[in-house]
Amino acid sequence: MNEFELIATLAKSLPANETVVVGAGDDCAVLDFALPDKLFLFKTDAVVQGIHFTSETPPEKIGRKALARCLSDIAAMAGTPAVALVTLGLPANFDPGFVRKIYDGLNALALKYNVAIAGGETTTNPGGLLLSIALLGTVARDKQVLRRGAKPGDAIFVTGELGGSLSGKHLDFEPRLAEAQWLAENFSIHAMIDLSDGLAGDLPHLLAAGGVGAELLKSAIPVSRAAKLPAQKSSSTKPPFAAALTDGEDFELLFTLPARDAVKLLDTWKKKFPKLKLSCIGKIVTGHGIILRDKTGSQKLNAHGYVHFS
Repeated sequence: MNEFELIATLAKSLPANETVVVGAGDDCAVLDFALPDKLFLFKTDAVVQGIHFTSETPPEKIGRKALARCLSDIAAMAGTPAVALVTLGLPANFDPGFVRKIYDGLNALALKYNVAIAGGETTTNPGGLLLSIALLGTVARDKQVLRRGAKPGDAIFVTGELGGSLSGKHLDFEPRLAEAQWLAENFSIHAMIDLSDGLAGDLPHLLAAGGVGAELLKSAIPVSRAAKLPAQKSSSTKPPFAAALTDGEDFELLFTLPARDAVKLLDTWKKKFPKLKLSCIGKIVTGHGIILRDKTGSQKLNAHGYVHFS
């Protein structure tokens, strides 16, 4: 049983109450505490030694990455982060100085995005270092963006470039909070998700949530310079395009909106975010699955992104 099969099994029996607007199955839980103008977003995520970082990773970058992952999920809902709790699991022989540096990186990013660290939990973890963040945020009632909502005919967009994240981006990525909030404020965004498991892994989640399919244009998918490096210099052993589809940990925004707004979006994006690439990579269609088109024709996309326990 892989990660997503396990989640689907467990989600069937999760208790809920009247505060839960959106539960398991999106980037964040959406909660309603009867405030007139806003909903709350709630997210938890963890980084684990040997999976998300190595023993050689600088401690400041471990702390930064742990919080940045949750911030990216808040961005995917077009929200604003507010306060976090930190669970720290440490081996018995931990170095206190190393832990302080982890918090240096975590705190610096929290200050940048006005996130309060309100405490948490410390525990022994014989298997190695584990850092888990529970993050609370807010979003205006009429501005939250979910994974579901994509409609046939929508244009599919992605920010930035994809692939080769292990060359450094997976530790240094910038959560797209400002970009997501601007999108929700200025356009009718039908569906959005952040790319943590790769385009081939996360686009299917968005499609499944909306009960739709997609057609992608291969030449339009933005492959990063890191993915194109020679094998001896690249973090990936895959061909560049395969790396862009499946490497994961890009933490870019993938979203859909009405095709009639595509040109306006591209024009205004260049003025608002001139340093960040935005690409229209395809369209939403009826049916299921993903069709990849290139100059030789079309084929069903069978690649998949990173999946725990697979």
